[in-house]
Amino acid sequence: MKDLLYHIVSNLVINTEAIEITEEEKDREITYFLKVANEDLGRVIGKRGRIANSIRTIARASKNESGKNIFVEIVD
Repeated sequence: MKDLLYHIVSNLVINTEAIEITEEEKDREITYFLKVANEDLGRVIGKRGRIANSIRTIARASKNESGKNIFVEIVD
């Protein structure tokens, strides 16, 4: 999943070296925290959050072997 998120985000941002993806696993959910450079934050969120919502939708729809719920949080 981290590879998928990295692939999507790296095509949106200018500074690919600043991409950080961390994973936190709880009982029935996995949360991915996505951090990018401040100047790329708007590119990842998009107008009215449309790009961010699309990233979340793709992450939830992707194959998840563990059967846990997937969440993506964009942090600054």
